[in-house]
Amino acid sequence: MSRRTRFEPNLNKNSTFTLNITSMTDMFTIMLVFLLQTYSTADVQIIPADKVRLPTSASMTNPTESIKLSLSEDALKIDQTKIADVKNADFLPQDLESSDTNFIKPLFDELDKLAKTSTEKHVKDGKILLQADKDLPYATLRKVMYTASMAGFPQLKLVTMVGE
Repeated sequence: MSRRTRFEPNLNKNSTFTLNITSMTDMFTIMLVFLLQTYSTADVQIIPADKVRLPTSASMTNPTESIKLSLSEDALKIDQTKIADVKNADFLPQDLESSDTNFIKPLFDELDKLAKTSTEKHVKDGKILLQADKDLPYATLRKVMYTASMAGFPQLKLVTMVGE
């Protein structure tokens, strides 16, 4: 006869299964915070233009409805329509006014046409959102801003990526 007794774990066979919800509550809280931070309430959708690397900014201001200009290293566009060519980070001489080299004729003509034909409020208010490549020189941006203000669009905002 053996003195050894068989090991039996101490299980309460009458107890029911209990669920520890503390970790699940933590997980759902983290998911809720993540969704609230990433949920955008802006009414304007901005799709980054092709070949445009936007600069970063710490600004959290939401954009408002405006005319969307994009300035890349090879073209100036309104929405998806090409307005003028850009070469070597500057506009071509035939697109610039001969007496005023800061004045972009095709951009002025297009903005003037929009101002005269459109009935939308943001066009009447003269609002523009400009997506410009971060490597373009300020002189090129200044020409766009100058021409837009001459066409009656003085409220120009630069589009940036949120970052550091």
